[in-house]
Amino acid sequence: MSDYRAPLQEMQFILHDLIPLSDIETLPGCEEVSADLVNSVLEEAAKFSSEVLAPLNHSGDKEGSILQGDAVTTPKGFQAAYQRYIEAGWISIACNPEFGGQGLPLTLATPVNEMWHSANMAFMLCPMLTAGAIEAIDHHASDSQRAIFLEKLISGQWAGTMNLTEPSAGSDLSAVTSKAIPNEDHFLITGTKIFITYGEHDFTENIIHLVLARLPDAPAGVKGISLFIVPKFLVNAAGEIGTRNDLKCVSLEHKLGIHASPTAVMSFGENGGAVGYLVGEANRGLEYMFTMMNNARLAVGLEGVAIAERAYQQALDYATQRVQGKVPAKSGSLPILHHADVQRMLMLMTSQVQAMRALAYIAAAESDRAQRHSDPTKRQLAQARVDLLTPIVKAWSTEQAIEIASLGVQIHGGMGYIEETGAAQHWRDARITTIYEGTTGIQANDLLGRKILRDQGFEAKRLFSEIAELAEELKTSPDLQLLDMGKKLEAANQSLRNAVDWILKTHPENPSAVLAGAYPLLKCFGLVCGAWLLCKSALLLKNKNADDVFANKKIGSAVFYTHHVLSAVPGLAESICAGEAVMDAMNQGLSDVLNS
Repeated sequence: MSDYRAPLQEMQFILHDLIPLSDIETLPGCEEVSADLVNSVLEEAAKFSSEVLAPLNHSGDKEGSILQGDAVTTPKGFQAAYQRYIEAGWISIACNPEFGGQGLPLTLATPVNEMWHSANMAFMLCPMLTAGAIEAIDHHASDSQRAIFLEKLISGQWAGTMNLTEPSAGSDLSAVTSKAIPNEDHFLITGTKIFITYGEHDFTENIIHLVLARLPDAPAGVKGISLFIVPKFLVNAAGEIGTRNDLKCVSLEHKLGIHASPTAVMSFGENGGAVGYLVGEANRGLEYMFTMMNNARLAVGLEGVAIAERAYQQALDYATQRVQGKVPAKSGSLPILHHADVQRMLMLMTSQVQAMRALAYIAAAESDRAQRHSDPTKRQLAQARVDLLTPIVKAWSTEQAIEIASLGVQIHGGMGYIEETGAAQHWRDARITTIYEGTTGIQANDLLGRKILRDQGFEAKRLFSEIAELAEELKTSPDLQLLDMGKKLEAANQSLRNAVDWILKTHPENPSAVLAGAYPLLKCFGLVCGAWLLCKSALLLKNKNADDVFANKKIGSAVFYTHHVLSAVPGLAESICAGEAVMDAMNQGLSDVLNS
């Protein structure tokens, strides 16, 4: 097992040069943000992640969380690490200063969160869910509810959860059956929720559950869902904890990965009803929940980046130590790092991690602009870009994370299949990320339907134009590497643009043919966006005449990516435009089961 080392130089380059940070510093509320502050925060976070969280990752996976009665005990060291985490103020970094948060931009919080997830994803899921609960309450709850709950959540004294899924209501939340019965100044909640991350644990004195349920007169479907605050322990107006609410964890799921994270089955109202408080207006719960879900999707995409980085570091460490086989044209016994195919796999890992990271950070910067910019037109444009990038960051990054973690196992050979090395844990942990907060198929349909068809491709075409401008600049460079990148980026960008044009033309008459290409469309966007940012990084470094190890690695990654990864785009674009034939082939190939 390798130790985790935060890729600080890479993070700092994206923040200071690629975004750049100077743009974020000019936003209202970011006046105190500076290069020195950012570097200091990143360096401290790197220490905490490597010294406190990373050492608990493998032991936590082996030990797991345990349910005894209705109480959950997390693995050894986790509770103490959480106390150190909140005492250092890490949970409040991007929260509302009115309730004790530091109010720093998401652009800074994103690399910090990446470090936490790389170091120990199972641990970090608790603060991540709390952050989502904070955002939903801050945006949609009443002033009195915000006063009661936010300060304790932002301090980390209390934790938060998101309770959506039920045994008969997975991704289709229209099937939610949990009930909320009016009772004086509150509601009585009954029902069962499954897959509740940190639904019960020993980190905090109270857990604040955000629960979707239906009122007695609610309309059917998603328009009849309301959102409720349901605390584990009841809380009075002064924020003081009282008696235990009528809810409990009845079991923990036995999962493929993230064993240290307790995934609970929660039962509400076995003894008459759990006390809950309506958030906002009745029947608007799904709308409110999407406030936390959209940011959670970006956070899950970042988990993909984080686990892929950890898998790469471990594979690289192993490749530098493992001596095996003979290397052509070289004498003596050398580590497997010197074998061309191992180098290929390592470059596939690191170049894609760099691309994924850059895209996640760019999305965070656009989110800051959308929330803080003084110009409403620029806020609107930034939000449109965030909306377009969110399903790509979430689904493309997590799908790639699984492939990258699998490559890490492959580089270890047989030792990768042995749990003691830790390589398999990264693959097992990564596997949930494509399912969290809406599966890859849901994200692909979201990109296609809500982000491209809804605005007739306006934002996608605006992005294509930006990429085309970069490609043209690269093509006019006297540097042969940049020139070649420009040609490849231009061709891939045009292939994707042609596919989007086909979608816009075809959808009105044949929506099924268009839907058949939703996943390859999403992957195309990810690959092209990744190339855009890697090529832009290479251009920045070339223009600075940077000639050091970091610059050479970045430029090498961009060259490798455009040759070995971006080359998949034309084929994927062709499969998108073959939607009708693909649809017919699927119907024919599955005819025995579709017609049974």
